[in-house]
Amino acid sequence: MTIDEAAPAAPAAAAPRRRAAGDPVKVLLHRHRALCERAVDPLEIAAGLEAQGITDRTAARFRHRDVFSLAEELYARTPREDEPPAPPADGPADARALRRFGIALLPGALACAAAAAAVPYAAAVTALAAAAALVLPGPSGRAAAGRGPRSGRAVLLLAAAAAGWAVHRHGTPLGIALALAAAPGHLAAAGYAARARHRLAASRALEDFADGARPLLLGTVAGFTAAAAGAAVLAGAAVPLALPLALLLFLTRLLVGHGASRGPVAAALVLALVPVTAAVPAAAAGLLACAVPVLARASAHARP
Repeated sequence: MTIDEAAPAAPAAAAPRRRAAGDPVKVLLHRHRALCERAVDPLEIAAGLEAQGITDRTAARFRHRDVFSLAEELYARTPREDEPPAPPADGPADARALRRFGIALLPGALACAAAAAAVPYAAAVTALAAAAALVLPGPSGRAAAGRGPRSGRAVLLLAAAAAGWAVHRHGTPLGIALALAAAPGHLAAAGYAARARHRLAASRALEDFADGARPLLLGTVAGFTAAAAGAAVLAGAAVPLALPLALLLFLTRLLVGHGASRGPVAAALVLALVPVTAAVPAAAAGLLACAVPVLARASAHARP
């Protein structure tokens, strides 16, 4: 066989390798087709990819500088038969937001009225109302994937038990303080979700979003802490007692509302039931340490 006769065989052997490496995104598109088809924008795809362990370093293997760039290509290449539904008008959305804020004001009003009228079991009423108002996720929250309502009810019951046990031990003013903190807690959670979503839209890398999300969370926690301290002073409750418990319930709301695993949240609430003075501050500190990395992930801020 001459050299000329063997020459054409080389390109034929290399061709399959070139075809396999020519479109590295195609396999990824097929693997995550369901995610790509239901996403209404590339941000949701980026958050979903991150939740499944794909990082900016992984994106480089698909010839993209980061996950956001990869998500944009996946979104553009996904066929869609129908356009995504148009967002609701501002008027109804504003009305719903105002209605939810009004509901968040109710626990404080009921607690103050029950205490002023010396209603029997006022302490239990204020504790339950405050726990429900501080823990239930707001409109911007999202359920954790694969976790049904049972786990949500379990977390709410644990939160109510922690609040009720603390109010039983320390008196009605603590329950009033928690109930008064429900309205600023609602505003803080809604504002945090909106700012985090805006930051996600402006970010171009997962690390970039995480670097901005951490101080945003800490600022939100600091703002709520100041409001909860003011509520404790107004209610006549001891600030060192009311503040850690209010913060624990608020962090529970953020983590559950943004789809975090319920295990660490439940563990912190169980710790708060221990009849030791340092139990609630330790539970709040532990849950804050858990919240910082969890809520710095883009996947925690995707739309439901």
